[in-house]
This record gives sequence, structure tokens and C-alpha cells, in this order.
Amino acid sequence: MFVQLNLLHWLYLVFTFLILGFMVAKRDTSLICIIGIFLLSFFATNSLSQSTMAIFNSFIYAIVELLGTILIISIIVGMSSILTKTGISQVMVSPFSKLIKTPTLAYWIIGLLMMVISWFFWPSPAVALLGAVLLPVAVEVGLPALGVAMAMNLFGHGIALSGDFIIQGAPKLTADAAGIPVGELMSASIPLVFIMGLVTTISAYIFLRRDLKKGILKVEGKEKLGVNRENNNEELDSILPSKIKSFFSILVPFLFFIDVVIMLIMKLQGGDATALIGGTAVFILIIVSAVTYKANILEQVTAHLVEGLKFGFQIFGPIIPIAAFFYLGGEGFSAVLGDLLPEGSRGIVNDLGLALASVVPLNAGVGAVTLTSVGAITGLDGSGFSGLALTGSVAKLFAVAIGRGIETLTALGQIAAIWVGGGTLIPWAVIPAAAICNVDPFELTRRNFKPVMIGLIITTIVGIFLV
Repeated sequence: MFVQLNLLHWLYLVFTFLILGFMVAKRDTSLICIIGIFLLSFFATNSLSQSTMAIFNSFIYAIVELLGTILIISIIVGMSSILTKTGISQVMVSPFSKLIKTPTLAYWIIGLLMMVISWFFWPSPAVALLGAVLLPVAVEVGLPALGVAMAMNLFGHGIALSGDFIIQGAPKLTADAAGIPVGELMSASIPLVFIMGLVTTISAYIFLRRDLKKGILKVEGKEKLGVNRENNNEELDSILPSKIKSFFSILVPFLFFIDVVIMLIMKLQGGDATALIGGTAVFILIIVSAVTYKANILEQVTAHLVEGLKFGFQIFGPIIPIAAFFYLGGEGFSAVLGDLLPEGSRGIVNDLGLALASVVPLNAGVGAVTLTSVGAITGLDGSGFSGLALTGSVAKLFAVAIGRGIETLTALGQIAAIWVGGGTLIPWAVIPAAAICNVDPFELTRRNFKPVMIGLIITTIVGIFLV
């Protein structure tokens, strides 16, 4: 038996479709979410003042839920900025340039490096780092700049960001909306993330080699590369001696490696794992600042933290209203508005899922295809993250209807949302990689399209059997 649906359930459903529709139309959804929060609150409380307060309170609830994610990303970016400015980042990856002897090695080495660095530092800093250091080397051995951009996109913004196993920002968002532990989502996502990654990167490589052989794709001359290296490290680069840079280039990855070992031994996941990474990043920022700035360390540590926080809130600013709305579909409703749902209700999303199961015979195939489609649609805004709350809520709805598979369905939605919107298929999302490689973002997304679509189709098929 399920609770009789009332106006609140139908309002939530209508606004879910409205948000989806505006995402398809590539329009911002913050205002739609705010209106949805207000109307849900008004019809629940019958009070204009309480429903107005609920907008603010739902934002607070969303920020509290997301604060750990926002903070870890901000700290990582702040730390990455000083590593880049001092030239330590360049020293960290420079040994790999000696291994790049052929276009094939260039594609896979740059891709795998991008994936590993993105797990710890996120893709944005990794793009600037690898583009500046390894792009000229790759072009020298015959891999076009477009191929370098593809490798960085697919391995960084695709594999690393869709799994996000170390920082755990994406799984936290999606798991919260689905109402499941982060650890369960990550366990379910591991096979899907790597199947998607293998299929997509191998497909992209095959198409790349084919077009190189046919002469459709050619290596541009060095004068056309225009590697977009911002020389923001010139001032500080000369401050640190080569030996100091070499020391930090070993110390930084070693410290993060120790973190991974500690996570495995102590079985740290979710917030605990994030806290370990974040605390390590803060210590690295302080140590490097002390050596670099000496007497000005107090001001400079703050400056780098502020730089990171600006980036974090710029990224998550549009996500907060969306997350606030979708949190109302679960435990957020009671936290913000109190116990105002019908007696016996399990939450708006759960009620809708049970109602759907009673009228529509759903199965694993329908659920998997739907979640991949919803994830891909939410990624059309070019963020990848803004739709994670929606995919988590829809996964919960379908899992309740099917009776199983919430972890796999949630993982499918997360993977599709981030691969499409996180920086592989939306022209304005691939701009960092396109800019650093000096290639047309529309050409880059066109090149990525077929491999990513093949990957999504095969991953969805595998997901059907895992639900």
C-alpha cells in the first residue's frame, strides 16, 4: 500500500519535469527551483510568512549538506594554485615527458596522468598543469593538440570526475539525494565508471588513429599551437631553488599516497576520507607558503584559501537552489517544514515511487535507460554537478518502484550527468581543455561525441544486468 498522493506530491512532480525541461532548453533553473520551494512550502503550511522563510531555510539546509564538498574543493584549488605558481606542479609531471615517444604513448600517458591528478586535485588544475608541460612534447611526437585535449577531457572530466573516488564531491551530492550512504554508491559505481572509461577512451583512440592515418587529422605546426600557458609562475618560479621544487614534487604525491593507504587500512569513506585529504592539502599549502613567502606567510595562506573559496562558491552557487528543492523530496522536507506530509508518508519521492510501481510495470531495463537519459539531460547545462540532486531523486523513485537497484541506478545517473556536462560534450564545459590546447571547443565536443555515446550505451546495458 502507498500513501494517497496529494497536492504536494503533484507539485513536486510538476516542478521536477519543469526543471528537466529548462535544462534541456539550456536555461538556468535556479528561479524555477525557488518558485517550487515556495509553492511546496505554501501549500504545506498555508502561511505566506512561513513559506517565505522556508526558501531561506531550505538554502541553509542545502548549504549545510554541501558544505564539506564545497570546502574540500576550495582547499584543493587553493593548494593547487600555489603549487602551479611556484613551478612545483611542473616538476611533478616533467619526468613523464621522457616516456612520451610516440602518439600512442602520448595519448595514454597524458590521459592516465590526467586521471590520477584529477582524482586528487580535480580536473581544472590538472588541465592547466598537463597542457603547459606535456602538450609541446605530445605534438613533437605526432599527437595533434586536438588529441591531447581529448585525452585530458575523457580521462579527467570523464573517468576521474564521474567516479570522484578520492575527494568524493560528486558521490556525496548524488548519494544524499538518493538517501543512501556514499560508500554504497561508490562501490556500485566502480565497475560502471571503469567500463564507461575503457569503452570511451579506447573508442576515441581508435577513431583518432583512423583519422590520423587517413590524413583527416594532422599535427599543427608549433607556431600554431599557442600553448595557453599563463606565466603566472614567473614571479615565484625563480624564488624556489630547483632542489626545493624537486623535494616538494616528491613530498606532495607521497603525502597523498599515505592518505590513500590510511583510507584503505582504516576503511575511511565519505566525510572522513574527505577530511583526511582536506587536512593534508591545508598542511601542504602552509608548508609551501612558508618556504616561498617566508615573512608574508600569514597573508599569503589566507589569499590562497580565499582564491579557492571563490572558485568553490562560484561552482556551487547555482547548485544550492537546485539541491534545496530536491532535498525537499526526502528528509529535507521534515527538516525545513516539519511533519506536514500525510500520515504514513515515507517522503515525497518514496510516495511517488510506490504510486508509480502500482500503475506502471517497471523493470531494470526501463529504470537503467531512464536514469542514463535523465543524467545526460541534466548535464546539458554544462555543469555536470547541478543535476546530481535530480538524478539521485529520480533513482530513488525508480528503485522504490522496481524494488531494488538504487545504488546502480544512482551511479548510472551520476556517470551520465558528469560525462555529458562535466567537460566532454558541452562546448562551454570543455573550454579549459580547448583553451590550453588552442583548439576549437565545438570541434573537440564533436570528436568526443561518438566515443562518449558508445560508452553510455554499453554502460547502460551493463547497468541493466547489475540492477
